[in-house]
Amino acid sequence: MNQTATLERNISISGLLRISRPINLLLVAFTQLMTAYFLIESSPAGTPVLEDFRLYLLILSTLLITAAGYMINDYYDVKIDYVNRPEEVIIGKGIKRRVVLFLHTLFNFAGIGLGWIVSPRIALVNFFAAFLLWLYSNRLKREPFIGNLTVAFLTGLSVFLVAIYYQKNELLILTYAIFAFFLNLIREIIKDIEDRTGDRKHGCRTLPIVFGFRKTKQIIFIIAASFVSAILIVTMELNEPRLFYYFGVLGIFFLWFMRKVYESDRKSHFTQLSTYAKILMLLGTLSMGLL
Repeated sequence: MNQTATLERNISISGLLRISRPINLLLVAFTQLMTAYFLIESSPAGTPVLEDFRLYLLILSTLLITAAGYMINDYYDVKIDYVNRPEEVIIGKGIKRRVVLFLHTLFNFAGIGLGWIVSPRIALVNFFAAFLLWLYSNRLKREPFIGNLTVAFLTGLSVFLVAIYYQKNELLILTYAIFAFFLNLIREIIKDIEDRTGDRKHGCRTLPIVFGFRKTKQIIFIIAASFVSAILIVTMELNEPRLFYYFGVLGIFFLWFMRKVYESDRKSHFTQLSTYAKILMLLGTLSMGLL
């Protein structure tokens, strides 16, 4: 009985699931699958892309690297999370710290190994992503803007990884990678606003702490304007009316989203905005079906 209790204190299935963010992982897998199905269509051998087993190894390797990133981020942020969201802290409760480090290492090695089976260049990208996620968690996220850029870049890279492997429709897939980059950049800054109390207490220098609440909102609006301009230019260049109309309707939702950013001033508001940003990313991904 005592041994069982000790094991449960070291790791729990519910704790492992919560620390690896299954909803976020599903969104990553869905985006890569949609990218391959709608924008790649066929493998190098000429068979339908969904029959290519390496696609599923690529997706699994991405999920392992991403989950490892969440784990190491929570490992370094445990003190901050006790201030910002104490009810959601898992490390030290559902999972021991040393177990988190072990799982982080195991997942990274597995992700890089599966990437090597797919292609050496995928393994190299996975190694780079794993290192950058560790560097972000250990240092970059505590600095203004560079941490936000890092996560946004890796989000876009997870989309473009499909083009890196198949080397097909790179420019079109890059469009969606840019879409994911901008939306996630906005979301990361919103999360910094949400978490500024704990970040300030533990010496972080995120945008809201360095520049203040109002100026950080202004930065979000500048990024949003750049985002809309980029999407407008790209959709006009693609010359696909259905896609143009789809993004037009999505643009209305985005304007409503930005109005919410302008009006928000409480922690609960920014928690909702973070969820809305995920929905926007999902809706943007669905537009691939129009191509």
